[in-house]
Amino acid sequence: MSVIEPELRFIELNDVELAYWERGARQPDRPTLFFVHATGFHGRVFDRVIDAFPELHTIAFEQRGHGRSEHSPIRHWKIMGDDQAAFLRANGLDDVIGIGHSMGGHAMIEAAHHGGAFARLLLLDPTVSSPESMADAPPPDFSQPHPAAKRNSHFESAEDMRDRLLPKGAFRLFEPRVLMDYCRFGLLPAEGGGCVLACHPEMEASVYQTARTNPGVLDSVHALTIPVTIMRAMEPSGTRSVADFSISPTWPKLVDEFHNGREFYLPDCTHFIPMQMPDRVIDVLREEVAAWRANRV
Repeated sequence: MSVIEPELRFIELNDVELAYWERGARQPDRPTLFFVHATGFHGRVFDRVIDAFPELHTIAFEQRGHGRSEHSPIRHWKIMGDDQAAFLRANGLDDVIGIGHSMGGHAMIEAAHHGGAFARLLLLDPTVSSPESMADAPPPDFSQPHPAAKRNSHFESAEDMRDRLLPKGAFRLFEPRVLMDYCRFGLLPAEGGGCVLACHPEMEASVYQTARTNPGVLDSVHALTIPVTIMRAMEPSGTRSVADFSISPTWPKLVDEFHNGREFYLPDCTHFIPMQMPDRVIDVLREEVAAWRANRV
């Protein structure tokens, strides 16, 4: 299978410069695949999945403050959906299959409702809490630093980053190639030598601090009539903390709130579904592409 190297492109929208990685060109009889990553990650973490679709036009979008996009701390999650919708509109894209992970999936729901460019959605453990959880959420408190802001941001190299991450959390479960892609493309050259995280720890912290600022996402869920597939990771157990990033942040009943939803529950997978089980994501995405084509006959 030949691998097409992506082109890094930039566009200015909503007062920030946003980056994206594009492969191939639009084709009238084939869908565009539009990928959006999770908090703290970047577009190239999807390379392992995208490589399985060399015949399709693909875009791996980098959310504000992530990857090569301009740094812009988050004060409300709705802006992430606004960015996606503005990007799709500016590029004249429609009939798209969206693949969104975690916060990227949350934002994709908003973009699908307000932009109308999507034909289908594949949501990988989208960060959407229950109505009760969102209703009880206090306003964001920026007076105290979030623990994520203290994350080490300097590494000597991508290999150094990989070696430091491997003993921690779910990183040991990442497919080795995906972990290396995360490290290689998640770093930028640092002044004085070495590398720094492309997504600054303060930026990542601002996303977590504002995680329940958008209860209106459930209105967007209810408004969507397009097919939506959810892949949901392991649920919390009595021995796991809600602060454990390996467990699912997705409300288990979310699938029932969509007009046309289905779900694959993965009890043996962490929240990092595309990093831990890329082949499973590829299989489900192939189903989505086949369904897209069947609807055109």
